[in-house]
Order: sequence, then C-alpha cells, then structure tokens
Amino acid sequence: MKIGVVLPIAEGDAGVTPRYAEIRSLALQAEATGFDSIWIYDHLLFRFPEKPTVGIWEAWTLMTALTEATDRVEIGSIVLCSPFRNPALLAKMADTLDEISGGRLILGLGAGWHEPEFTAFGYPFDHLVDRFEEALKIIQPLLKTSAVDFQGTYSSATKGELRPRGPRADGPPILVASFKPRMLRLTAQYADAWNTAWLGKAEGLTERLAAFHAACDEVGRPRDEVEVTVGVNVRFPEAGDEPVDPAKALSGTATEIAAELKRYEAMGVGHLICGVDPNTEAGVARFAEAVAVFRG
Repeated sequence: MKIGVVLPIAEGDAGVTPRYAEIRSLALQAEATGFDSIWIYDHLLFRFPEKPTVGIWEAWTLMTALTEATDRVEIGSIVLCSPFRNPALLAKMADTLDEISGGRLILGLGAGWHEPEFTAFGYPFDHLVDRFEEALKIIQPLLKTSAVDFQGTYSSATKGELRPRGPRADGPPILVASFKPRMLRLTAQYADAWNTAWLGKAEGLTERLAAFHAACDEVGRPRDEVEVTVGVNVRFPEAGDEPVDPAKALSGTATEIAAELKRYEAMGVGHLICGVDPNTEAGVARFAEAVAVFRG
C-alpha cells in the first residue's frame, strides 16, 4: 500500500500562509523520508458565513513546480475541480505534466462543491454532476486513446486529438473522488482509482467501500480494476488540546498508527492520502515514523 501526504497551500495551513519555498521543502522532506506521493488540493478561495475569506495558491501551477523539484514521488491532485478548466485542455495539460514528471502524475478529479469560489471567479454552479460527466467523456478517451469526438450541453471536443503523447500510452491514471450514488457510478465507469475522504480509523471505510463495490457491479466493472484510495486525517495534538475523534483522525504512538495503516491495507486499499496535523516538518516527521513501523 502506498502512502502520501497532502501539502499545505492555503492561508492558515499550519497556522501561517505557506510560501512556495516552504511547500517545496516539505515536499522534498516527504520524498526523502520514504513517502510515495505528495498531494495538492484545488480551490480558488474558501468563504464561509461569518468567517473571513481564506485564500489559496493555484493548484496546477504548484503541481508543475513540484514536479520539477522532486525526483521520485508521485504527484496527485486531491482533487482538481473539473469546471475550473476546459476538459480537453485539461487532458492535454495532464499528459504534458506526466511527460515532465516522467510518469508520476495522478490526475484526481471532482465535480466541485464550494459555491462561493465559483461565484467569485465567474464559474457556473449549476448541474455540477452533468458537467462532470461530460468532462469525463472528453478527458478519459483523450488520455486513453488520444482521440475524442463529443458534443455535449456544457462541453464539446470536435475531432479532438492528443499529440504528442507523454510517457504512458494511456496517460496518467484518473482518480475520481465520489460519495453519492451517481458520482460512484461515474467513477466505476471512467476512473482508474476511486477516492473517499476524510476518515480516521479504518472501520469507517466499510460502508463506503460496499457502496462503491455496488456501483461497480451495477455498471459491470470488475471491482479489482479500480484502485481504492482513501483520504485519512492524522493528528498529533499538543497537551491540552481536545481529544481526537477516532472516526475523524488517526492519532497515538507510531505503533498504534501503523496498526491502523495495516487495517487499511488488509481492506484492499491501494493508496492512503494523508492530511497531517500539524502539517509541518515536525508533523510529517512524526508520521514518517509510523509509516516506517508499518513497512518494517
């Protein structure tokens, strides 16, 4: 089972606004300490009632920079909001970044959910799943076959062709984050990997995994053709902090966390994508100890 960490890229992550030099340093630390992947989430801003706006760096630019900064780790999006980018162009961007990285990109995709950022940047917020399905009908064939001819209500690509091609004939793997029935069916139809998030102990996966397997059965996709990936929170509280809810985050000693990682592995999870709190060099180092115990 692969294990990766989500990097801090928003205002307030780790208590500060992370600068690129700090993000890059944390990515290099993750690579040096044995993690398999680093992950970037994709938002334009966060705006919740009665709270100040929170800004965030743009995901694809950061992923491109980190691809050049690192040598070994896979680089994934957790997840790109498909309505923010033209789907045919996004497929071309993904194949190009896969070329730059030497085949290390994981193209995570989602439909979007945070209406304030859509409004603030001028994107329509209607029919999100319909728009996402059309995007998949363009992105997936372009990456897998180099060609697409699709005219939809919201997106189109007429005699689209992907040339030149990157290092993988069928492009980078497509990961889709999904929870509700229709999105689960789309994942089963089009994705190479399914993601569900954010969990603590592995027992929280049981019901969600059953729903995804049911979606695979419904569309006739063999279950083992789609990798299971899980977003997991890992928290190292300071003395005096509130106790950690085990349903929402892993915590404890390196041995205790490693035991829970083993449970995820036993459930057939192929990749854990972990949000570490605090998301700092010290926090990542502590989690690396647990990963070392898990692998030992």
